[in-house]
Amino acid sequence: MSIIVPLYNEEENIQILVDGILPVMDSIESPFEIILVNDGSWDRTAEVIGGIAEKDDRVKVINLRRNAGQTAAMMAGFDHASGDIIIPMDGDLQNDPADIPRLLAKLDEGYDVVSGWRKDRKDKLIVRKVPSWLANRIISWVSGVKLNDYGCTLKAYRRDVLSGVRLYGELHRFVPIFASWQGGRITELPVNHRARQFGVSKYGLNRIFKVVLDLILVRFLTKYQAKPIYVFGFIAVLFFAVAFVAGLYAVFLKIAEGTAFIQTPLPLLFVTGFMSGMMCILLGLISEVLVRTYFESQGRTHYIIGSTLNIGPAK
Repeated sequence: MSIIVPLYNEEENIQILVDGILPVMDSIESPFEIILVNDGSWDRTAEVIGGIAEKDDRVKVINLRRNAGQTAAMMAGFDHASGDIIIPMDGDLQNDPADIPRLLAKLDEGYDVVSGWRKDRKDKLIVRKVPSWLANRIISWVSGVKLNDYGCTLKAYRRDVLSGVRLYGELHRFVPIFASWQGGRITELPVNHRARQFGVSKYGLNRIFKVVLDLILVRFLTKYQAKPIYVFGFIAVLFFAVAFVAGLYAVFLKIAEGTAFIQTPLPLLFVTGFMSGMMCILLGLISEVLVRTYFESQGRTHYIIGSTLNIGPAK
């Protein structure tokens, strides 16, 4: 079992957090490791986690050379985790280690992902709660994976549903969606949420813009990763429709009212729409070639096999 904790300038919280995790994990009586990922902190975080790891070999340390963001830090933890179950959590003490056994018990019911839900969230209403509520509704609607709290870091994953998952940008909150691609069973569990005691939050309202862009990316990857020409083709159809209407109306004005083509912007709109549509078609074809190159060069397939019976290796 691997507990992964991304850290950025959390020197005052680290020892308290580790002291809270250790007795909980000891009570479970199962092998575990705590992976502390220092995301380029400029305070004493590296020194503190180094001291903890020297005293307890169950604590592992990863120091990133520069601040790469929570997603990259979490991905570093995933890459170096050895446990069959992976549990990420925040390093600001707002997640409660006492919830870990409850997440594991839910996994034992047959789920592959158990996502924490900060039902009684201890954050500011306007700055944090309201934007988060709206974002969670939009993400659930667009992705089809219904969760009340995508932003809660405290989750439990079976390792196999994270196989092949690569995270970039700010995509860590969308890991349950990626897990659903692998056919994982996902559920949600209310967890305790505590007010921050030390340090300051690293997120503000500007995070909403990033979430929207990431959501567009996730939607694209969910539906059209293997057939990107469908996206570009749809946009091309819109451009062709604009060009057709503009051209038809220009001809109508010419015949019915004697308006010369040069007197209206419609011919220009026709040419622009037609050329844009052709460019989208060509981009779609290029994207199709790139997708095939991506899958074939890495020996990957766009399907996922859960299990087989009396079937040999693929040829």
